[in-house]
Amino acid sequence: MMKIYQTQDKRLTRTAEIDEGAWVCLTAPTAEEIRQVAATLDIEPADLQAALDPEESARVSLEDGYTVIIVDIPIQVPDKGVGVYTTIPLGILLTQQTLTTVCSVDTQVLQDFAACRMREFSTRKKMRFVYQILNRAAMLYQQELRLIDRRRQEIEKNLSGVSMRDSDLIELHALESTLVYFATSLRANSTVLDRLTRYKRLEQYPDDMELLDDVIVEMRQAIEMTSIYRDDIKGTRELFSAVLDNRLNNAMKYLTSVTLIMAVPTVVSGLYGMNVNLTGMPFAANTWGFGIVCTIILCICVGAAWFLHKKHML
Repeated sequence: MMKIYQTQDKRLTRTAEIDEGAWVCLTAPTAEEIRQVAATLDIEPADLQAALDPEESARVSLEDGYTVIIVDIPIQVPDKGVGVYTTIPLGILLTQQTLTTVCSVDTQVLQDFAACRMREFSTRKKMRFVYQILNRAAMLYQQELRLIDRRRQEIEKNLSGVSMRDSDLIELHALESTLVYFATSLRANSTVLDRLTRYKRLEQYPDDMELLDDVIVEMRQAIEMTSIYRDDIKGTRELFSAVLDNRLNNAMKYLTSVTLIMAVPTVVSGLYGMNVNLTGMPFAANTWGFGIVCTIILCICVGAAWFLHKKHML
């Protein structure tokens, strides 16, 4: 899908033609749309298609007459629950007259600009617009990171429950995988920002440089948050393992204690069950012998249970 926007009289309007100062927004574009934009702006079709490759790495390249900027942005994985994300490339192509964005999905980063939810941006101020897009992407990373940490805290609360669900462990692993993707993408984005500060070909204004510094700060903060939350999830996973081991140890201790108590009547009944002369068996000739033996067994079992309870083994 191709949409063309242009700022006129400080208002964002949608147009039908690619004019000077236009923003060409390509979302999962068709081959025909790519050929049309490439021919109109004199851009290589391969550079437009690069952002559609999910394995494309973040980079900045200066081509003949235009600049290609590719960064990674977060996107939620469908049907995987809250806090499970991956990253996809977002391509930004700058020419002398226009700015073109290319993405395989309708991302929230660009939706906020198209819906005019972002203030003080203009399609005519191309570099400032680029930095505003990157700043929104960094803020979106931070927003998703907070959701991930909130979900981790909810999973951690389940440890206090009687039963621990396998789904919690699986979801915790998914959250940790998300942070791995975020960490890799944020480091690549940070490298892109560092290169943008050194490129002299791109026209830079003092206000733009200040905004770029803000973007770098936000990106570094997102990297630090990712590192902290990864350590938190690692600690939660270790806590899960410790709780599971403790519960297993308690269960084994309880079963061992029960086995010791049940061994008493088993041994006594085994002795009385042997095929020997009854003369030597205590209480064998007594009319109440069976009841006496059962009472003795019960007393021994109760005594053993009391002793194990005092030793915190039952």
